[in-house]
Amino acid sequence: MGAIYDVEVTTGSMTHAGTFDNIFITLIGTQGVSERAKLDSYGRDFKTGMKVTYKVITRFTLANLLLIRLEKDNFMFLPENDWFCSLVNVRTPEKDVIHFPCYRWMAEGEVIELREAKGLYTYLLLHYFFFLLKLGEIKMKKLVKKPDQWVQMEDMKSAFWSSRTAVSEYVQLHWMDDFFGYQLLNGSNPMMLRRCTELPLNFAVTNGMVQPFLESGTSLTLEMKQGNIFLCDYKRLADLPTQFINGKQQYVAAPLCLLYKNQVGKLLPIAIQLQQQASEDNPVFLPSDSEYDWQLAKLYVRNADCLEHQASFYLRTHLAETFTVSLMRNLPAAHPIHKLLVPHTRYTLQINTLIQNRLLGPVGAVTQNTSIGDEGMTNLIKKALSDLTHSSLCLPEDISDRGLESIPNFFYRDDGLRLWSFINYFVRSMVEFYYQSDSDVQQDTELQDWIKEIFIHGFLEQSSTGIPQCFSTVEEVIKCVTMVIFTVSAQHSALRAGQFDYGSWFPNAPGSLKQPPPTSKGSSDKNTLLDTLPDMNTSAYLVSVFWLLSKPSSDLVPLGQYLEDYFCQMASQKRIRDFQAELSFFSESINDRNKGLQVPYTYMCPDNISNSVSI
Repeated sequence: MGAIYDVEVTTGSMTHAGTFDNIFITLIGTQGVSERAKLDSYGRDFKTGMKVTYKVITRFTLANLLLIRLEKDNFMFLPENDWFCSLVNVRTPEKDVIHFPCYRWMAEGEVIELREAKGLYTYLLLHYFFFLLKLGEIKMKKLVKKPDQWVQMEDMKSAFWSSRTAVSEYVQLHWMDDFFGYQLLNGSNPMMLRRCTELPLNFAVTNGMVQPFLESGTSLTLEMKQGNIFLCDYKRLADLPTQFINGKQQYVAAPLCLLYKNQVGKLLPIAIQLQQQASEDNPVFLPSDSEYDWQLAKLYVRNADCLEHQASFYLRTHLAETFTVSLMRNLPAAHPIHKLLVPHTRYTLQINTLIQNRLLGPVGAVTQNTSIGDEGMTNLIKKALSDLTHSSLCLPEDISDRGLESIPNFFYRDDGLRLWSFINYFVRSMVEFYYQSDSDVQQDTELQDWIKEIFIHGFLEQSSTGIPQCFSTVEEVIKCVTMVIFTVSAQHSALRAGQFDYGSWFPNAPGSLKQPPPTSKGSSDKNTLLDTLPDMNTSAYLVSVFWLLSKPSSDLVPLGQYLEDYFCQMASQKRIRDFQAELSFFSESINDRNKGLQVPYTYMCPDNISNSVSI
């Protein structure tokens, strides 16, 4: 007969909570997925306050039940009416009762997925299972078994079209045009670009090469002086080992990409050198080269940007582990800094463990499907960490250091600086409430132990990082705590949430390339791009990783919201409410701005930002 699951559904008790519509359920476990089943008994099923039990029969047990999916469809031609689902309880064939709290309204055509209200292990297992499930949702089950080359670009479009977002659709249409420069500002990796005031000695570009792409009557030298020339230098990728995928050697370049901000504010690539050392077999590619040469050069830049994003910038937000471990070891629960920071540590250690076991390492989904593999990824992470400084983690200083204060249409900067300001003002109000003088800070041995351990074990006692070895002033505490909260919330969101938007059209963010960087011009044709892009299975796995990492947590706690009342004093509670009000107003401001943008920038909207590194 199969396995029988008893599903008890409770409709809310408020007025008009019930519905005449059809409700369907799908059960998802670690060993399978049930068929979509209609919840139907004799008579009306979903009256206000009603609790009804249904039987869902599967061919075999689903093992550990991870989540359920509810769907609502209109019943015949009756007027649409929303349904408020309070709770779903499932009794398994093993006699376990699993609770799936909902407490939300469902509209016609809506699909919601509910996870078990049990514990963190289920939460983590669920997110990894999502990765496997997504292969089917975006039609990749067949692709992951195909170590074949793509035959034509149209095949890629059909493979990923069902999972597109509004942004990814725009990316697919414009990834090789003027949008190339825009996404270096507002895409998934806004961290590489910096103003160029002097050309690197190893970059063989000349004024004559790029003159045709500048405004008339100007020069490269003059435009650099005026602050209109920018550079992305992927030098950390030089000399990294690469791996074989599907028995084929993979490749990576270490490009230098020069960009020009024209009079209308567009950021345009004007020169690309694919390796670090200038030579005859390392030409500078230009927009005036053949269409295929220029596209190929930009493809190697996109591959380099993808690798830098994953290893150098996204992963560094997961350094929250350093601050978290020291927090738990040195600051007691009653300490005000512990109270201030502990909501921003939720799930962090567990998520990092999952990433190490499932995404990185010799068998990780990321390392197995990128050109540099486990050894190269490890080396790149080491290089990135050796370049990490306290200043680079503080957004105002990072923007200033990169010379990006005035470049237009830079929403990552604009939203990020506002958020930094809100967080800093909130932290200042809380810290100054508990520390009235610098001597209070100096005499707090627990606080001093916290930062000392971060310096010793997190940053290996490297004074060049600028990480404080101790706190001497209240101002130092405010800056450090602001940096921690910003990094684990806003910065993590900015580098996480756009990965699927900008990477689901995988030629825009290829993790691996199958052909070596060209050593001459004129050797590319319409098939070269297909020959160079990763195989079908490699593409499928990496896009699924992007989906997994971009997906918001099913129990997101937004920035500024706190599940527990750590602070009892009325003054502290008022400061928290003021912080929440500022963030709420800012969310509305971002939403209003985005209505006028062709490509909305949502990754730093407080409503979408998790309080902690929770995925």
